Formats: sequence, C-alpha cells, structure tokens
Amino acid sequence: MAQQEAFLGKVLCGYQGWFRCPGDGVTPPDSWVHWMKRSKTGEREPAVEMWPDLSEFGNDERFPYPGYTHKDGKPAYLFSSTHPRTVQRHFEWMRQYGIDGVMVQRFQSGIDDTSFRSYDHVLPHIRRSARATGRVWCLEYDMSSGKEADLLDRLIRDWDKLSQKQQITGDPGYLYQDGKPVLALWGFFAERFSGALAHRILDHFLPRAYVIGGVNWPWRGEKNPSWYRALRRFDAVSPWNVGHTARGADGILRAATLTWEEDRKEAEKHGMAYLPVLYPGFRWNNLKNLPPDTVGIPRRRGEFLREQFAAADTMRLNTLKVAMFDEVDEATAIMKVTNDPPTQVPFLTLEGLPTDAYLRLVGEETRRVHHRHRRAV
Repeated sequence: MAQQEAFLGKVLCGYQGWFRCPGDGVTPPDSWVHWMKRSKTGEREPAVEMWPDLSEFGNDERFPYPGYTHKDGKPAYLFSSTHPRTVQRHFEWMRQYGIDGVMVQRFQSGIDDTSFRSYDHVLPHIRRSARATGRVWCLEYDMSSGKEADLLDRLIRDWDKLSQKQQITGDPGYLYQDGKPVLALWGFFAERFSGALAHRILDHFLPRAYVIGGVNWPWRGEKNPSWYRALRRFDAVSPWNVGHTARGADGILRAATLTWEEDRKEAEKHGMAYLPVLYPGFRWNNLKNLPPDTVGIPRRRGEFLREQFAAADTMRLNTLKVAMFDEVDEATAIMKVTNDPPTQVPFLTLEGLPTDAYLRLVGEETRRVHHRHRRAV
C-alpha cells in the first residue's frame, strides 16, 4: 500500500452527498430527495434553506424544479449528487480553494434501504474525484435512528463490505492515523442507546480503525458511569457544536467556543485527539415549517465562522472539522450558493458576499492550520 495521508493536521468538511432529482438516472419520478418534502396535504415544499449556485454547471447537471423561477423569470435548477460531474466539480472547488477534503456521511439507517441507494451511487464518484483532485477523505457513519438490537451488526456488515470487498481504505486519499484507517462514528449520545452498546461498538472497531467519536457538546458532564467511560475511549473525540451558541454583552450571537479548552484538556488526559466542529451559521425554517422570519443563527457575512477559526488559532488547534460542505438543508453549507434564489419561497442568501466567499474563507484558514501543524511537528 502507498503511503497514506495522516488525519492529524487536516481541515475536513462534512459531505452529505444526498441530493437527488428526477431524471438523474437513479431517482424515481417526482422524487426530489432532500431538496423537497411533502406537506401534510401532499404538496411539495422546500426542505432546504439555501439555493445552490449552478452558474458553472453543465446542462446535463441541471434539473429544473417545476414552478420555481428567479426574479428575472428564468427557471430555477437543482443538482443531483448522483451525477459524477457534479461530485467532481465539488472536489475541484476543494482543490481550487485549498480545502483538504471531506468526511463522507453515511447514515446507518439507510444502508440497507433499497429506495435510498444513492449512497452506493455517490461513493464511487467521491472516490474517483478525491483521487483526481488529490483530496483526502474518510467515512463517517451517522448512527441516528439506530435500533439497539441491530445497530452494531449493520455497522460491521457495511464497514466490512466497504473496507474489505470494495477496499476503500486502500484509496490513496483515504485517511490513516497511527497505522489504522480513520473511521468516524457520529451519535454517541446517551439518550439514543445504552452505554453497553457503546462499549460493544468500540470493542469491535478500535482494534480495526482509528475511531473518531462524534458526541454531544456537553459530553464531559455525562454522569452515567458506563457512558462516562465510553466517551473517553475514542482515538479522537469530536463534540457536535452546531447550534451551541452564547450571546455576548454586545447582544451578538456567537458560537460557544469557551468549552473547547476544557474539552481538549479532558481529551488529552485520556489519550484522545480533539476535533472541534466549526460551522458558518444555522437555520432550518423550510425544513421544520417555521415562520419565515425565524432568525436562526445568523452568519453575519462570515464573521460567525471566522470567530471560530480565530478561537482555534488561539488554542493552536491543528485538526478541524467544518460542518458542512453541502448541507443547505440546515444552512450550514460552505459550497457556492446563490444570492438570487427562487422567489416563490424565502431562502437565505450570502448577504451580498461573492458566491465563493465561504470556500475562500475555509481555504485561507486551512493554510493557517497547515502552517501551525508544520511548526508543531
């Protein structure tokens, strides 16, 4: 096997890759997966908060959404993650702006669902595009909605299929650390399954992979003895910070970063690396049918995210996760989105910033992280 890229020292973005459109060769007619949802009356409604900028996309990548138009009356288009050129374009953006790569999201609840096999259609595109652009990646299982009785079996079966049969961990861009392939397991929340199951999951995967544990942000305060121990067994711990905010004396809502130092100390005390989660803002009015004037967590023209990078800089952190690359459902996307969305429904914009503003911001901060890491080693 060729020398693999190391996980530590990287800035990685979560990559959903879950958008699908009728006509993409995979998706059933009238099914706009993750772009749209059905209302109680059966009508289609938007499930996303931001609209992608498709000005660079080819005609074969653009799928017109019926009835939606921009302010100039031109039809509005969406993309499908199952299109190889679209995935390639996303990875080209990462290369262009200097972003290291992605943590590819894979929901365990959908891995056996034949109606949602876009996972298996998109993953080969990701592998090819990462290789072609020199980007790195690793797999991240989201354990949401997992049933305790079969959660571990499903994870084992799917990981064995991908790592042994499809040999994804042999890809030149697949991340390794300490001689083991990196595997992120997100959703170690005490309210979701038992501490005993958490230990069984770790007993199986820790000998086989460098395990990043995705945990709830107040993980250090867990009182259950079994969970307390489980949350300190990972190779790296990554508290989910999306939605965790604090309002300053100036009234401005900022990401809560004051917990990061204690998180890192606790992680290092137990031999774990620390992977904080940074995000550009948040809103899910369309997804949750909230009033259109519900504010959410404003991006403040990039300052919200820039402040988190500044906190990481102060702490000399050299491995970071950004949520997310393409998550327009909850308005955390850093990819190119438009300032001219369809007029039929309220959507967020980039507040007049260039469409590539967040790609540029994350790329610039990635270079700072690389500089810190080189100096540290």
